Amino acid sequence: MKQVSKLFRFLKPYWKKSVLSLVLLIVVVLMDLTIPRLVQRVIDQGILAKNMQVVVNTFFLMLGISFLDTLFAIGNNNFSVQASEGVARDLREAIFLKIQSFSFGNLDRLKTGQLMVRLSSDTGVVQRLFQISLRIGTRAPLLMIGSIILMFNTAPQLALVMLPLLLITSVLIALFSIRMGPMFLSMQQKLDKLNTVLQENIAGVRVVKAFVRARFEGQRFEQANEDFTERNIRVTRLMSILGPILTLALNIGIVIVVWSGGLQSIRLGNLSTGQIVAFVNYLQTTIVPLMNLVNLANIWAAAIASAGRVNEVLEAVPEVQDAPDAVSLPADARPRVVFENVGFHYNGSTDGSVLHGINLTAEPGQRLAILGATGSGKSTLIDLIPRFYDVTEGRILMDGLDIRQIRQDSLLAHIGIVPQETVLFSGTVRDNIRYGRPEAEEQEVLAAAKAAQAHEFILELPEGYDTHVEERGTNLSGGQKQRIAIARALLTNPSILILDDSTSSVDVETETKIQSALDELMKGRTSFVVAQRISTVLKADKIVVIDRGQIAAEGTHRELLQSSPIYQEIFASQLGNGVNGA
Repeated sequence: MKQVSKLFRFLKPYWKKSVLSLVLLIVVVLMDLTIPRLVQRVIDQGILAKNMQVVVNTFFLMLGISFLDTLFAIGNNNFSVQASEGVARDLREAIFLKIQSFSFGNLDRLKTGQLMVRLSSDTGVVQRLFQISLRIGTRAPLLMIGSIILMFNTAPQLALVMLPLLLITSVLIALFSIRMGPMFLSMQQKLDKLNTVLQENIAGVRVVKAFVRARFEGQRFEQANEDFTERNIRVTRLMSILGPILTLALNIGIVIVVWSGGLQSIRLGNLSTGQIVAFVNYLQTTIVPLMNLVNLANIWAAAIASAGRVNEVLEAVPEVQDAPDAVSLPADARPRVVFENVGFHYNGSTDGSVLHGINLTAEPGQRLAILGATGSGKSTLIDLIPRFYDVTEGRILMDGLDIRQIRQDSLLAHIGIVPQETVLFSGTVRDNIRYGRPEAEEQEVLAAAKAAQAHEFILELPEGYDTHVEERGTNLSGGQKQRIAIARALLTNPSILILDDSTSSVDVETETKIQSALDELMKGRTSFVVAQRISTVLKADKIVVIDRGQIAAEGTHRELLQSSPIYQEIFASQLGNGVNGA
């Protein structure tokens, strides 16, 4: 209940509709409770007394009440739907915006599949809870309480006879509800796993096909699907038991009422036929709401599980945050970047540091290349500059200021990034290039595309710059996507440019053209270039060789050829035979 109550704040903007929905519902309940009493009147004062006028008058009164009951019920349904759908919309938006604030560390723990389930399935469960609560969830207990009161008012002796049965039924519902909570949580966790497998498979379908692993992936999905189905069956089986039990309780109650009430009517004459019929009706409006409460209990159990998972996202604290006294960099800053004894390890683990003892300086306008084997820590090193992760040891300075004291939006405004894995969004090619500067003029877009050697191939696309980019850029080659990503970064006119192996998907000729264009564009900008190809780093002002999370060597190309065995080995394997190939 605590988890659900935390989400009540999303209902506040719709409190008027919620209150109106509840008012209409209360009126509906009151009208429903009058029907058995009117039936008693028809039988005792009309039919048995042979008074046709009472029958006719009561008939029209019941007809009018039923008509108004329908109108108010429709109004209740309309307002409850509007309020609950509004809550769902705001909740989805809140989760989405929260995800945008997450650092890479948060995203490492909350996997894509899990976030997708929480944004869709879990919010749907919470939305259903709010909607049902404004309808059945309020109507059922009000009907039950009102019926019990009227049962005592109609026939106190019969009500006392029925009280133990009602108490036993209520205890059964409570026990079932307690049992259902953990089961629904487990079911959502199984759904998490199923969605994770599905998301991974869809994202990596090309790899699956390339390595002929479709059967393995099918078995993996089958297992996750089987686990989810088995958990669903267990939940449904438990739910299906309680319905027949409550039906049995209702039938037993009717038999007891007819038997006990009939004896009292025949022997003592203190109960009329109309009273017995009215009592049976009130008994039904007590047990039937209990059945509805069973369904509501299931919804509550599912919602408690889902609310906990939603709150886990909403309450997650981004690992990277602005300091209270954070400042902004000047708009025209060309900062000097300094790594001071920087160390880093993922997820707060002290085992197996990715980086340690990094001391490095990049002067304004300097082109700094980072070279090293796969897994040496190159990408992690540059991920620390825009604060995708925060250092765990030491500090990174920009113009003498610790970057943790700089506002993130100001920091990122000075950095242009071309990631190793190119990501394009659905929309036009022009939209993707202008992603970082939506207000950019057409000439600026064209200039950035030309600089990234993308202009010519874009003009050859069916609609040029207006060509629609399919999901994940499937209608473009890897090199084309990468050049669009480079154009996107250049358009922001950053003072610091980060290229994370950004020419790995282009051929040597295209790489040469891009490098030629970047030579001019990098002037006046501090550039960090991560590369696998040594040809990419030959013109760098400084080359840093990373090995096992440490700086193994740094210097110019010629200096490293003379002093670094690791660099000599890389150079020899790619371009020649060591020093002699310089």
